[in-house]
Amino acid sequence: MKNNKFTIENIVEKRALFDNVPFYYELLKRSFDIIVSFTALVLLSSVFLTVAVFIKLDSGGPVLFRQKRNGFKGRVFEIYKFRSMVADAETKLVELEDRNQVSGFVFKVRNDPRVTRVGRVIRKTSIDELPQLINILKGDMSFVGPRPPIEKEVQQYESWHNLRLSVRPGLTGLWQVSGRNSIGFEDMCRMDLKYIRERCLLYDLKIILRTIPVLLGDSKAF
Repeated sequence: MKNNKFTIENIVEKRALFDNVPFYYELLKRSFDIIVSFTALVLLSSVFLTVAVFIKLDSGGPVLFRQKRNGFKGRVFEIYKFRSMVADAETKLVELEDRNQVSGFVFKVRNDPRVTRVGRVIRKTSIDELPQLINILKGDMSFVGPRPPIEKEVQQYESWHNLRLSVRPGLTGLWQVSGRNSIGFEDMCRMDLKYIRERCLLYDLKIILRTIPVLLGDSKAF
């Protein structure tokens, strides 16, 4: 088992990731996250209610899917999603592990049999991700950043993979708008490090805008 503790052994590389970030960047980014996530939660309250009703009518069980994830510096938090799979999806995962279509520690499978009818719709439009607005408002996540991994993935990380945990995880990011499921784990990590090195308010806004075509079905939007 690999070392799952967040460490950055190469101090030179760490400086390269952070030296070019203006001192006001994190303050403005966090302010943006709070204002926009709160506003979106208010405006989308009817959407939340409608999706909750459809999930209940389709498959019963809980409306929200909750899962422990590793965030900034490896801190554990609970991520929220609308449940798009059957209620016992986690226990059925072992039956599908040999069908994983992404290299590395990330699990993705096309036509996952655990996905419900409503789940297929809300996944295609990324509506299932909307409850993460709560994570953003709480400060667990940001609008833009690396996707938060689960603990068993982090336990297998090489030391350089941990660098992607050096910023707050995001609802969207460079990986999501650059091919998503067609990109392997190593390339995803390189994209995360590219974002961390080059991040700024304009870059964040560009990724957010590039996310819109992806939500509409354009997988080659970036």
